[in-house]
Amino acid sequence: MGERKGQNKYYPPDYNPAVGGLNKFKGTHALRERARKLHMGILIIRFEMPYNIWCDGCNNHIGMGVRYNAEKKKIGMYYSTPVYQFRMKCHLCNNHFEIKTDPGNLDYVIVSGARRQENRWDPFENEQIVPEDKDTSKRLFDDAMFKLEHGTEDIDKAKKAAPILVKLHDAQDAKWNDDFAANSLLRQQLRTQKQKIAVKEKHDNELKERLSLSIPLVDEVEEDIKIAKLLSYQTSDSTKTRRKKFIHGLRKTPKLNPNSKPKKFLNVGIIQSTITAKKETLPVASTNNSSISSLVSADYGSSSSSD
Repeated sequence: MGERKGQNKYYPPDYNPAVGGLNKFKGTHALRERARKLHMGILIIRFEMPYNIWCDGCNNHIGMGVRYNAEKKKIGMYYSTPVYQFRMKCHLCNNHFEIKTDPGNLDYVIVSGARRQENRWDPFENEQIVPEDKDTSKRLFDDAMFKLEHGTEDIDKAKKAAPILVKLHDAQDAKWNDDFAANSLLRQQLRTQKQKIAVKEKHDNELKERLSLSIPLVDEVEEDIKIAKLLSYQTSDSTKTRRKKFIHGLRKTPKLNPNSKPKKFLNVGIIQSTITAKKETLPVASTNNSSISSLVSADYGSSSSSD
């Protein structure tokens, strides 16, 4: 990369090699804009977030690996190792946060503007394998008695962990020794689950099409089933059924007196049919022809007056 950038440079006609390189001749720095604060001891670099943080300005989460243009400056020394501090601006707000190196603990420390998301734990509590620190390694190399004690402790730990490891190994062999059988079992379970899902989707689609629904249907709950069984629904009567009930009620009404006027809500056709039925039920033995004719004329007269 350096060779490619060093090629094909333009040298102006008034260039004087005695001055130095092109940067000295033009009065610029090789890093261009990244070195605009170099007189203050600040260099602009591309900084990558070492861990997850929370911004104090906007309270947003910034993940590990997000890159920023940071101002790098030297603030001190840890023995012979320099300590650097980086200042950068949040890409979600106007807040600035500062992070510095911690060579003693091989870590980064937030100075201001943010707080760290704690994902750290003690590996000794989780019984993880932890490499020895420099002091322990030095004592193991120099002190033979310490090396013997350390080796004895390691042997005791291995003996305590041996039964657990054997049990885990046996359980692993019992379940997953036959790879083909394990794969077949998993595929069979997946196939059965897919069939159940397909049947349920088919039933739901038929129900949604029948009820003209456009919302997703959820699974049934035992409590909802119990409540639905306790409910009772009563359907409304159709128009034809109501008409039949109305006519049946009219037929059950008491018969009218021929001399009395019919009520306004009754139809003339219904009155005439009622009078005709009454005439047919009159006793013949107790009346003569003249009385029947007078009765008929009186009935027709009353009906005509009502018209």
